[in-house]
Amino acid sequence: MTRKDLIGNIARKGSFLCVGLDPDIKKIPAHLLTEENPLLAFNKAIIDATAPYCVAFKPNLAFFESMGVDGWVAFEETVKYIRQNYPDQFIIADAKRGDIGNTSALYARSFFEHLDVDAITVAPYMGHDSVKPFLGYPGKWVILLALTSNPGSADFQMIPDGSGMRLFERVLDTSAQWAGPDEMMYVVGATRGSMFADIRRHAPKSFLLVPGVGAQGGSLEEVVKYGMLPDGECGLLVNSSRGIIYASSGSDFAEAAGAAAKALALEMKVLL
Repeated sequence: MTRKDLIGNIARKGSFLCVGLDPDIKKIPAHLLTEENPLLAFNKAIIDATAPYCVAFKPNLAFFESMGVDGWVAFEETVKYIRQNYPDQFIIADAKRGDIGNTSALYARSFFEHLDVDAITVAPYMGHDSVKPFLGYPGKWVILLALTSNPGSADFQMIPDGSGMRLFERVLDTSAQWAGPDEMMYVVGATRGSMFADIRRHAPKSFLLVPGVGAQGGSLEEVVKYGMLPDGECGLLVNSSRGIIYASSGSDFAEAAGAAAKALALEMKVLL
């Protein structure tokens, strides 16, 4: 999916919501455990209920990999289900890959050619040769980890160098030499609030994938105030996972997820 397509979908729906698909076998409703593939059954119901209100889905690979072969089948079938039924949705594989060049090239082939997702999250720690193999696929995106919302992010990301530039700022400036804002996005945690102003000084045109709104307590209003791009481009994909997909643990789980997604999307529409 191109940047133009993504911007168009956001404008058409009046939403920049990304629904995180984190199907934990220990949390999904008990009645689904009798299904042939409980994770897939859960995902399909969540997707159907929330697709009208979001522009992207972000399956987190850890929740699938934890189930072995059945989990990988669920992941592949989930991607196929979205592609076949909701082709306007932007699909992000939250895989946090990043390794030496030849290994990254195979990861890229797996996710972009075989699995056909639109984007993959990538860790920048090993530098340009670990990221570049993911670039150059038409309509595909790298979403680079920049400033995350977890407490341990300060261990490295906030450390300044000799000139006072913090590591996350160095990541933004250096990676901008590898690809433009039509091919690379950045992960920035919603719990960072006004730090988005610092992000925008280094990434003035890039889309940002923003986890942390909802269960993690991030403020949508602050994200929009400091992080949104001007001129109707938005430049944000705000992700909510647990706050939507686990809105209910009962037989009404899909209905509750749809209601939660709708409520968040309506907040976004006002802020666009």
